[in-house]
Amino acid sequence: MIQVAKRLQNVEEYYFSKKLREVRLLMSQGKPIINLGIGSPDMDPPEAVLNALVETFEDDAAHKYQSYQGIPELREAIADFYKTHFQVSISAHTEVLPLMGSKEGILHISMAFLNVGDEVLIPNPGYPTYKSVTNLVGAVPVFYDLKAESNWCPDLVSLAKRGVENVKIMWVNYPHMPTGENGSAKLFEELIQFGKRYNILIVNDNPYSFVLNRFPRSILKYKDAKEVCLELNSLSKTFNMAGWRVGMLLGRHDYIDAVLRVKSNMDSGMFLGIQKGAIEALKCSDMWFTSLNSVYEQRRKIVWKIAEALNCTYNKGATGLFVWAKFPEHIEAEAYIDLILKEKSIFITPGTIFGSNGKGYIRISLCASIDQLEEALERLT
Repeated sequence: MIQVAKRLQNVEEYYFSKKLREVRLLMSQGKPIINLGIGSPDMDPPEAVLNALVETFEDDAAHKYQSYQGIPELREAIADFYKTHFQVSISAHTEVLPLMGSKEGILHISMAFLNVGDEVLIPNPGYPTYKSVTNLVGAVPVFYDLKAESNWCPDLVSLAKRGVENVKIMWVNYPHMPTGENGSAKLFEELIQFGKRYNILIVNDNPYSFVLNRFPRSILKYKDAKEVCLELNSLSKTFNMAGWRVGMLLGRHDYIDAVLRVKSNMDSGMFLGIQKGAIEALKCSDMWFTSLNSVYEQRRKIVWKIAEALNCTYNKGATGLFVWAKFPEHIEAEAYIDLILKEKSIFITPGTIFGSNGKGYIRISLCASIDQLEEALERLT
């Protein structure tokens, strides 16, 4: 067999790629699996989005290659969205880069800025892709602790004492996945100063701002942010468009240009219909968010009951698409979750896939219907 590249030695197949294969196998055997593990919205996008996609089929340019930077109207819609909802002024021409999902952006940012051996600050717990991509490009993951007692926020003083002279990028993610902690203005201001002091690129991954969150924030709103910050965002959670693969990167023009140099050599522009649909999504009024969150509020109440049925504690003030819940100390979460999958046919994500600080926790998704959630609750009680 031809040997694979050394870069794969520290990279495993994505957890959900493996676990969903197991879940599909159980379903093929007739098991009535209820999937509460992943954050894949199950509701439809706005009707205007679907109409825009269909209408594009009549456009002679629809099936041609599209610009690597997206059509100007999409960049302008992104800039307008940030101005309206985050009070952030962004140049649509030079400070916006549409992406095929924000996951693509994590890789492209890393390739644009990291050399072999550079250190990368990664939250623990946090999105597993930060670690995987860091390993793929030959950089060094350095995990920083997020814990309940500090409201899942980093201790920047301790990080500085540890030494950050080799750090090039710091990944942050507020509202935080998996815990649902919402980043404060004070936290963002401190992160910006930390980045400036130690010459670190701070990248905020921000796809959950509008899900059950009364205070949407962008790190780019705060003083001097563009000097050291980039922000990723996505339409996946906000507009039920996860399968459309529409993301965006925002920040100062020379940082965006560096990422574009990578992106333009690795993929092409999005299908025109997807871009037109994205424009319509970004134009949605506040009624869209109110309607979306009213559904998630109903679902979350049932998920809280599911957590209680599992003897878990949780924070009712958390935001986002999940409930992050803690088992009693004597329960081994991962083994218990496997038992629930086997005996109750319910798939829930163990906290350990997000890092060692997820030990003893589980993450329950709100991306299931009321009927499914009530059925899951009945099976557990």
